[in-house]
Amino acid sequence: MIAVRQEASWIRRVPRSEILHLAGWALLFGGGFVLISRIFTVSLDDTLIRATPFVFTGLAVAVPARAGLVNIGGEGQFVGGMVVATAGALYLDDKLTAPELLPLLGVLGALGGLLWAGIAAVLRVAANLNEALSTLLLNFVAPLMLGYLVFGPWKDPATYSNLPQTADFKSSARLPVYGLTQLHLGIPIALVTAVVVWVILDHTRWGFRARVVGGNPEAARRSGIPVRRVLFVALLAGGALAGLGGAIELTGIEGRLRPEIGVGFGYIGFLASWLVGHSPLGIVGAALLLASISIAGDSLQIDHNLPSTSVYILMAVVVLAVLGLRGGMRRTEG
Repeated sequence: MIAVRQEASWIRRVPRSEILHLAGWALLFGGGFVLISRIFTVSLDDTLIRATPFVFTGLAVAVPARAGLVNIGGEGQFVGGMVVATAGALYLDDKLTAPELLPLLGVLGALGGLLWAGIAAVLRVAANLNEALSTLLLNFVAPLMLGYLVFGPWKDPATYSNLPQTADFKSSARLPVYGLTQLHLGIPIALVTAVVVWVILDHTRWGFRARVVGGNPEAARRSGIPVRRVLFVALLAGGALAGLGGAIELTGIEGRLRPEIGVGFGYIGFLASWLVGHSPLGIVGAALLLASISIAGDSLQIDHNLPSTSVYILMAVVVLAVLGLRGGMRRTEG
């Protein structure tokens, strides 16, 4: 009886935060054994393909974040890139060859994302409207625009009336693939883009200005840095990156525009960027991790009849664990 009381008193002396910390890690590792067993059965090809759009939407968050902005609009900017790239694929495929058309579709996709992010950028600079709110709300408008096009002027007349999609793109508007796999040219493009963004943010004058603006806008203004211009360019660049990802997903995997493409990709890219503190190179690793979880979650849904939301629960557990570990390290350093 005395031993039981001593044990209970020891438990009471343990801080509640530490108990929650231990419980969180126990939950993470307990569920991790099931998840890891699934991840190791996932095809590497599928993981690379799924991670590619996550890299672009993650970079779309990282660039504005360097200037202190929160871009939650990767979802809508991704759709904007797909829409403008589709216009090029449908109307220019007979006029240009593949070496001419594919780079143009990439530029058009980036332009579509840039224009969609430009709405929030103008509101931020001209009216000081919070960009997190405006970019989030624009995510709900972009799918409506896409739906109008695939149900209306761009609908393939050869398909069923209740199947909204465009006609299949011609081969000149499709990214080349490697062998008999679905691995396409967009995968190395994503890696190169991440390196370029890292160089710009960490080794250029504009990247230095963005860091100063993100750290202390008032000090940046007094030192002569055009704060509004930096904020404007950062949001436009983020939108262009998401739009480029949309064009690559469209020409590399889908080959036609339909409403279900890329649903949730912008939000997962947002998680990937925050998971690694907006590091452009770290986003590549985070995108691979989240892509593995996403594909493994699909397997869990099929084999164990779990709901689709189980994938997002697994991702949330990973994010919370990393944030908890990061907070614990800060308390230790303090």
